Amino acid sequence: MPEFCCHEGVCELPREEWNALVGEESPFLEWEWLSSLEEGGAVHPERGWAPRPLVAREDGRVVAACPLYVKGHSEGEFVFDWSWADAALRAGIRYYPKLLVGVPFTPVTGGRLLVAPGEDAARRREELAAALRVLCSRWELSSVHVNFCREKEIAPLEGAGFLPRLGLQYHWHNEGYRSFEDFLARLRSRRRNQIRRERRALAEQGIRVEVYRGDGIPDELFEAAFAFYRATVTEHPYGRQYLDWPVFEKLRERFRHRLCLLVARRGGEMLGGTLNVEKGDTLYGRYWGALAPVRYLHFEVCYYRAIEYCIERGLARFEPGAGGEYKQMRGFDARPTWSAHYLADPRLRRAVADYLREERREVREAEAFYLVRSALKEREPGREPGRPS
Repeated sequence: MPEFCCHEGVCELPREEWNALVGEESPFLEWEWLSSLEEGGAVHPERGWAPRPLVAREDGRVVAACPLYVKGHSEGEFVFDWSWADAALRAGIRYYPKLLVGVPFTPVTGGRLLVAPGEDAARRREELAAALRVLCSRWELSSVHVNFCREKEIAPLEGAGFLPRLGLQYHWHNEGYRSFEDFLARLRSRRRNQIRRERRALAEQGIRVEVYRGDGIPDELFEAAFAFYRATVTEHPYGRQYLDWPVFEKLRERFRHRLCLLVARRGGEMLGGTLNVEKGDTLYGRYWGALAPVRYLHFEVCYYRAIEYCIERGLARFEPGAGGEYKQMRGFDARPTWSAHYLADPRLRRAVADYLREERREVREAEAFYLVRSALKEREPGREPGRPS
């Protein structure tokens, strides 16, 4: 059996050692992203996020790990357990602090039980799952939550007594489109015409969207990206500012190679934009904001121009973020997401198990509902992907 140790942040671990575990997994698991959140002050015990990455070593070699946090609240998780905390309070059960395996403020699916190359992945995941339960008991915490994990990680977690939870997100998939017009041709006429009207309205105002990637992002545009983020946080009642400027400074220093910034301009005026992350064949939408109220700007910057960019780059998938059934009307189809939850108190565990059983049924029904009503037309047999009819 390996030896397990919790560190006080990913920053304590060698970059190469941690990233070797991540491999081709989600960019938000990479040392550069997680360390930027830590050193930028967004992830800190005083903010209810105490980083405690769990690392398994055998003969001095790292064989597995998971990004682990001690949480004093449920903010910034996007797998909502507020009702569980309320039920625990009514039953006299202390719910906080709890353990969270995931990426702060980032509702993106990725590996959570990370295994070194060449290791027996199934066995190492089982060991990590068991170690999480041990920590929960040793530290006398209420629960362990593994959010936005891979479906293949559910089985070892269930074997350790975790309860599976199903959710939905809306993703865009590239069917071999050669242009944005090819994509539009796949849409039902009502949706296709709607998108054309929205894009035309912006073009008639002289609004254009510029794309900056990696080292091509000027330093000064990081201040603009932070301003976009702040605008969304301050202008909407649901907004929560999880990130301060130091996080953006750290991302500029160590994560720029993964970034794609879309900026909308009208003449010399900067109207808004979105900061995205790109790795492998996938684009991830992150932080959006508008500095001026312009109708349809959100759809253009966050969806249409980003889809166009994916087609230009030959990317296979675009994940624009959590929530928003309105994405389904713009060519993003429902896709399942997974999480797993261990509740130490048997009373709370039974109640949550009953709730999750019914919720999974409802989510499956919702997924089927949205897929039947997809904005994408049913493909004609034999027709080449992406070609207009």
